[in-house]
Amino acid sequence: MEQPIRQPLPHEPRPVVVLSSTARIAICGQAPGTRVHASGKPFTDPSGDRLRDWMGIGEEVFYDPAKLAIIPMGLCFPGLDSKGGDKPPRPECKKTWHQEIFSNMPQIETLLAIGGYAQAYHMPELTKKRLWETIADFRSIWDRTVERHAQGLGPRVLPLPHPSWRNNAHIKKYPWFENELLPLLKEEVRRLLS
Repeated sequence: MEQPIRQPLPHEPRPVVVLSSTARIAICGQAPGTRVHASGKPFTDPSGDRLRDWMGIGEEVFYDPAKLAIIPMGLCFPGLDSKGGDKPPRPECKKTWHQEIFSNMPQIETLLAIGGYAQAYHMPELTKKRLWETIADFRSIWDRTVERHAQGLGPRVLPLPHPSWRNNAHIKKYPWFENELLPLLKEEVRRLLS
């Protein structure tokens, strides 16, 4: 980043993004973590295994750019905070790249908005104060973005939590996540990949 808004990255930039002119599904999360930064390939960690399970697909389909685009809010690993967690996505990526990326991928029909940063960007008018409040409203969000998509005003959006172990307690607390949201996700993935 030649003009960083905050402190420069603590390492050489290594964007991890999968662009596509044919994919009908886009996965939009927060930013690459340490393992993904090292591998240069998105979701090469246990959260990737869980996300693929949620979607009902294997690695062969997941990593096929003809089928899936993967565009995190921060294209590069943002570094670690003082507690050892990942810092938030860099605002330069959103400001510099996201509008251009998505305007060049008009074929995207469904967007998986993983986490609060992606949800606030891709559906700001539908995002609630707390992440799980937004996810609990997934049916209304889905219905509204289906209407929006039908009018040519962007993709359908399905809000998801990050597929890390940190969300296990919430997933257990809300049985609708596995009983209602994941079947909708799998059905939509299957439909768009068929």
